[in-house]
Amino acid sequence: MLMSGAVILPFALGAEWAAGYPRVMARVGHPVMWMGALIAALDRRWNAGPPHRQRVMGAAMLALLVAVSAGVGGLIQLLLLPSAWLWPVLVLVATTGLAQRSLAEHVEAVAAPLEAGDLDAARAAVAKIVGRDVAGLGEEGVATAAIESLAESFGDGIVTPAVWLAILGLPGLAMAKAINTADSMVGHKDARHLHFGWASARADDVLNLIPARLAGALIALAAGRGWGVMIRDARGHASPNAGWPEAAMAGALGRQLGGPVSYDGEAHPRAIMGEGPRADASDLARALAIWRRACLLLWVLAALMAGAILWLR
Repeated sequence: MLMSGAVILPFALGAEWAAGYPRVMARVGHPVMWMGALIAALDRRWNAGPPHRQRVMGAAMLALLVAVSAGVGGLIQLLLLPSAWLWPVLVLVATTGLAQRSLAEHVEAVAAPLEAGDLDAARAAVAKIVGRDVAGLGEEGVATAAIESLAESFGDGIVTPAVWLAILGLPGLAMAKAINTADSMVGHKDARHLHFGWASARADDVLNLIPARLAGALIALAAGRGWGVMIRDARGHASPNAGWPEAAMAGALGRQLGGPVSYDGEAHPRAIMGEGPRADASDLARALAIWRRACLLLWVLAALMAGAILWLR
């Protein structure tokens, strides 16, 4: 599985960047949608009772989700891997777990109206990729939200699934997407999910531990700066992992990210990452350029790893 996943990775990254989610698979829906439907159903049925029961059932939900997802991924790999003729299909399936093209499209949809001065359209676009309140955001607030989402998603939406695909093949990719989806849906500290989502949140922390730091390093390497800010400010983030790519991007841009935000009308303090002025529309464009170079570095790393494995074989 190590060999197959690592060899598949550079082809999957390239194919997903070029074409995005395969249209031929759109008829059956995205795998994340299937995972989300299962999580929502189990959340409704199993999330009840005292806190200790909620924790147990939340862990059981996660175990079932990972088993089903990784099992399906393993079955697909088992059926497709032995035949060289079916490798393109295997690569096509692997692209469903990566999010380079969709992330670029979502952030570009914010950048274009923001640069044109259409703040209402920029707010509407950024609301699709962040959970914070956006109605009162000005240019700096919209740009900051989009840059933070771009940096964080580079970690958990691209580098993390890529790492687990390389290590464990399709089962690892499916596992990574399952855990990430569970964390995004139930891994919150609200009254309903504080205990039920505990296992999902902790599993996501472990899953992203190394990839998040790799993502930060790739951003800093792509920009040629940002290492010091990343090392200094990453641990100030509420998340043990998201701060690494976000702090790296703050350092790469020479701008401040983080700071207080509002969720559902309630203010939430956050640490500030980086130095200098707040980000604006031009900084969002610069962040996209740095992100593209970081993606290219990831491709190069994946290609070198695949080449080394094929040479050793």
